[in-house]
Amino acid sequence: MNKALFLDRDGVINKDINYLYKIEDFIFIEGIFELCKYYQNLGYIIIVVTNQSGIDRDYYNKSDFDILTKWMIKEFKKNDIEIKKVYFCLHHPDVYGECDCRKPKPGMLFQAQKDFDIDLKNSIIIGDKEKDIEAGINAGLEESYLFNEDNLVLKSKAKKIVSKLKDIYSVNIK
Repeated sequence: MNKALFLDRDGVINKDINYLYKIEDFIFIEGIFELCKYYQNLGYIIIVVTNQSGIDRDYYNKSDFDILTKWMIKEFKKNDIEIKKVYFCLHHPDVYGECDCRKPKPGMLFQAQKDFDIDLKNSIIIGDKEKDIEAGINAGLEESYLFNEDNLVLKSKAKKIVSKLKDIYSVNIK
């Protein structure tokens, strides 16, 4: 079985700009490439799980999302990092109703488990919102990190709250 590093997109991979869909607005979070490289070298596969209700709300369309996603994956490849897959939920409860894929529900993680034979218990999720952490917990992950650049969140179900991505893996580097 594979171990996965599950990453939320907006707020973990890139600066969270409401309903981001344009390449020119995409700003990578400091340390994201180093974080992914570290875990990839440990044998983790990298998977993105992201809520994208802007599609359902008609703020942008799936084609816009696909263009940005392909560009993002290429930027990771330039840094010798393979994003195995980007799972996304386009649903918004007010438009679509309840679904199984919108975080905090674990549908995207369960689909990744099936697609890539993932050992969820020994996988990791990093998110910037509590619903990301809850999705990981709901899928049976035991390791989770809440990334909070501004140090505003004081309480979380996450294993640890960090203000810099390097704080997640730097303690393990000898």
